[in-house]
Amino acid sequence: MQAIRDDSKDAAFNAVSEKPLAPPQIQQTSSSWTHLVAGAAGGMATALLTSPLDVLRTRLQSDYYRSHLKSTATLQRNRPSLARSFILHFSETFEILFSIHRVEGWRSLFRGLGPSLTGVVPATAIKFYAYGNCKRLYPELLGMDKDATSTHALSAATAGVVTGTATNPIWLVKTRLQLDRSHVNADGSIRPPMYRNSLDCVKQVIQQEGVKGLYRGLMASYLGVIETTLHLAAYERIKVMVARHNEKKGKAQSSEVTQGLILSGAAGVSKLIAVLIAYPHEVLRTRLRQAPMADGRQKYTGVMQCLRLMVKEEGFVALYGGLTAHMIRTVPSAAITLGTYELVLKLLSGHSS
Repeated sequence: MQAIRDDSKDAAFNAVSEKPLAPPQIQQTSSSWTHLVAGAAGGMATALLTSPLDVLRTRLQSDYYRSHLKSTATLQRNRPSLARSFILHFSETFEILFSIHRVEGWRSLFRGLGPSLTGVVPATAIKFYAYGNCKRLYPELLGMDKDATSTHALSAATAGVVTGTATNPIWLVKTRLQLDRSHVNADGSIRPPMYRNSLDCVKQVIQQEGVKGLYRGLMASYLGVIETTLHLAAYERIKVMVARHNEKKGKAQSSEVTQGLILSGAAGVSKLIAVLIAYPHEVLRTRLRQAPMADGRQKYTGVMQCLRLMVKEEGFVALYGGLTAHMIRTVPSAAITLGTYELVLKLLSGHSS
């Protein structure tokens, strides 16, 4: 009888100890698919809906409207208060948005959408695949706490570097197309846009600048890792705080809708904080990708040179050009993408269990 009890206890112990081994493997597979689904559903929908603001943001970050903004600033020189500057920037943002439609037609609001859509799926998939796997691997390899802020920050930084390196050519083409437009020559004739489409843009860049031309602005993209790190680390910290609060209050089984709204709100708030801190890298990256010419040579030769020249010629405020359009686009984009990511992850995890 004692042997039978011991055998039954051993069998029960083995069953309990062996049962949890399967779910992690299933969850890992589900997570990989979740990254792709989140990129396709959240990122692609966001790219379509916010394309006009993306075009506007890119142009405001470049020197596209520099002369207009400079003349307006001269008229407002006697009233440089912070509140008035903010109102002026906000009104100019929408004034330029509407002028694009009037002057160039509604199609111009979607210039660069092809490369944007082409880049959304792989960029989001790579980002979340690298981030999710780093969150799993770093605690095992480095002995870190899986919920520690340092784990999330290191994972986000790794994902940012990998994503930036892999997708830089796509975003360079998108930027060039968004800044490309017709010009009126001195004799009254109209010069058509430089690039016919994305493929033509790639060909011309390689012919004129070499393959390395496709990676212009890459160092500024690496500076953008700061924004990615701040965003995801802050998001994970808010998520952990919400989970602990629910446990204390006995709300572990709160509704899916409520959890989704909370996580989407956390994603939006964390993105807002990250953008306000790290935004200048966006402008530097756009200027470097734009590659304007001055006296027959490239005007911007590197990140620091671009930074110094912009501040010298246009003032410190130029580093925040297009901030309004960027925030209007990226904050809800972050909420949609991460909200979709968490929802799909939860659905697939529940289905696999």
